[in-house]
Amino acid sequence: MAPGAMAFALPKGRILREALPLLEAAGIVPEPALADEDNRALMFASSRPDLAFVRVRAFDVATFVAFGGAQLGIVGNDVVAEFGYSELYAPVDLGIGCCRLSVAAPESLDLDLSRASHVRVATKYPSLAASHFARRGIQADCVKLNGAIELAPALGLAPLIVDLVSTGQTLAANGLAERETILEVTSRLVVNRAAFKTDPRVAEIVGGFRAIANSRAGAP
Repeated sequence: MAPGAMAFALPKGRILREALPLLEAAGIVPEPALADEDNRALMFASSRPDLAFVRVRAFDVATFVAFGGAQLGIVGNDVVAEFGYSELYAPVDLGIGCCRLSVAAPESLDLDLSRASHVRVATKYPSLAASHFARRGIQADCVKLNGAIELAPALGLAPLIVDLVSTGQTLAANGLAERETILEVTSRLVVNRAAFKTDPRVAEIVGGFRAIANSRAGAP
């Protein structure tokens, strides 16, 4: 990447696919290889000579942007809330990647959380999960997992899970059912606060995405 160039962090998978039309509308078109899931490269050129894309895991988008490795990124507000980085600014709700962060448990489990004082939960969101249960006066013992979270109840790791849910089909396939919603999730444009204040290019890009989001929100 050229000296002085900006980095824009994007997650793999669904959010990347849904973000591509927005990027094109903003006049920042990535090279086609970015959308190729089989391409092992991590950095990709764009139609702007002063901006390159980096493709990383969703949780790492927040870290790259907060610590200045990238100036901009797109990631769900679940990740923003989980980390709570002070240097991460999320000025635009892009309205993509819609899902929810929910508590789920086996369909057969007789669960009354209103009477619980302690629960064991498998999740990759230990901060959000613990905060959710703490607000209800419940101590949560969180088992941190990075994947295959739906297996935790069946294998005896924890009777409850906290995970993202879209259609609910994965839960149903593993004998689980949603019990509570913690957070409605959409993807946000995130920026590094220092870069937003000091680099006019970052503020310009934020303005462009804000205009696109407002236009989409007002569309019939």
